[in-house]
Amino acid sequence: MKVITETPRLIIREFTLADAPAVLHFNTPEQVNRYTGDAGVCNTLSDAENIIRDIWLVEYKQYGFGRWAVVVKDTNTVIGFCGFKNETRINAVDIGYRLHPDYWGQGLATEANQACIDYAKKHMDLDIVYADVVDANSGSINVVTKLGMVYHSQYQEGEFTVNRYVISLKTGSYGDNA
Repeated sequence: MKVITETPRLIIREFTLADAPAVLHFNTPEQVNRYTGDAGVCNTLSDAENIIRDIWLVEYKQYGFGRWAVVVKDTNTVIGFCGFKNETRINAVDIGYRLHPDYWGQGLATEANQACIDYAKKHMDLDIVYADVVDANSGSINVVTKLGMVYHSQYQEGEFTVNRYVISLKTGSYGDNA
């Protein structure tokens, strides 16, 4: 298992198939997927294994990155994911996260994703990174703005109004080059 980076409270690392029970656990609560469009995608251990094997492990090989496991150092517990995805539907790189609700409101999403941005600036050839957040999801809007991302545009996806945010990892801000 490859460790990507660490923070004072977290280890950010690649997922392994052994993480399937944790993936199921952090995806199960209804409120976790309220704004993701992924409700019902991960309901069994087999679903979790498939996500790890068929998506994340494939993306690590294909792109050198994907969603990474967020692990609490003190307990060695996988509590969610963070990091980058080569989002083919927008032909760009997206940053995202998902944490079990027991860990909400502690600054962990911001801490994990800031660590990913810092890592990418030093070790990855990424420039523009996007984040799509449902406009009703004020918690995630707070996270992406704390990361220095700025509002870019808005679109409708099914029942959701989605705000797109952007940051340039080369300049630390967003200019006219995206």
